[in-house]
Amino acid sequence: MSQPVPPATIEPGSSVSRRGRPWRWAVLILVAVLLAGGLMAAGAVYTNAFGAGDRFANLMERIDLIVDPPPDRPTAPTILATPRPIAKASPEPSPEPSASPRATPGGPGYVIAPPTAQATPTPTPTPTPEKKPVTVRVVKKPKSAFITQLTKDWCAPAGVQITLAALGLADNTKAFQHELVNRSREWESRRDSLNGGWGPGAIQQALKAYGAKYEIRAFKRRQEALLDAARAMSETKAPVILIAWRGAHTWVMSGFKATADPLLFEDAKITGTYIIDPWYPRVSTIWGPSDPAGTFQDAAEMRRNFLAWKRPEGRYPDRDGLWIIVAPTVPASEMG
Repeated sequence: MSQPVPPATIEPGSSVSRRGRPWRWAVLILVAVLLAGGLMAAGAVYTNAFGAGDRFANLMERIDLIVDPPPDRPTAPTILATPRPIAKASPEPSPEPSASPRATPGGPGYVIAPPTAQATPTPTPTPTPEKKPVTVRVVKKPKSAFITQLTKDWCAPAGVQITLAALGLADNTKAFQHELVNRSREWESRRDSLNGGWGPGAIQQALKAYGAKYEIRAFKRRQEALLDAARAMSETKAPVILIAWRGAHTWVMSGFKATADPLLFEDAKITGTYIIDPWYPRVSTIWGPSDPAGTFQDAAEMRRNFLAWKRPEGRYPDRDGLWIIVAPTVPASEMG
């Protein structure tokens, strides 16, 4: 009789399994068996009885880091950003009054009278743009770009894949997601993820490897991060990646709503975002059920999900306490 499959109520991680090193598995299994010491029966692990399967998976991940730690090498920098000023149009300067001499007949000759200023037309003032709510969606068909993460840990490569698919630089097949995961060794760095696997640096470098130009930005306030993401999206017509759930998850921001055009008004507020969530259709025991691709997340949902970076595995001096986004730096038409 087939065993029941555990429900998908597990939590996503900030890293993914590292592929391409087959020698590790024999070592991992041997050490795991020795450390487990009979505490977990095979059936309990398989059925996830009392959480045994999750604990066994976590144990394997810790052993993996001991046996094969991530390389300590440079990664993509995290840029501490400040709100960008809005360029405002200034009225054209009024031309100086022009003067011309006037000849006046007077007796046998002409007397030159003092010059008189000639009237000049008043310049037409630059029209003030109308301040009104806006809705921007750069991914017109989010379901066409969507693919679910194939394991609980693959939110980062799935987010990269969705972004590349939206830009027309990749497909959304399972094979391509496996390709990204298998290439993770190229971008892995302990400075990016103490757990190994994928962090924002690996996300940025994976996007770059397929022609998408992005950078990692950190902000001291959520609204500043969302406003910058909206401006980047409006300028480039490319999606933005948000690092959600305190750094544990990847969201693809495909659009937004704002109180005004963020490219024209400094005081524009982002009232919500359109999100493509690779966690869908799973359910999280902490964050609840995920939503279909392109669902609008209002301000309350953004406060609940888009949180400042805080990882349990250790300190990240350039990210701790900050809101992290991976933003496009050139127009989508120039990527590829």
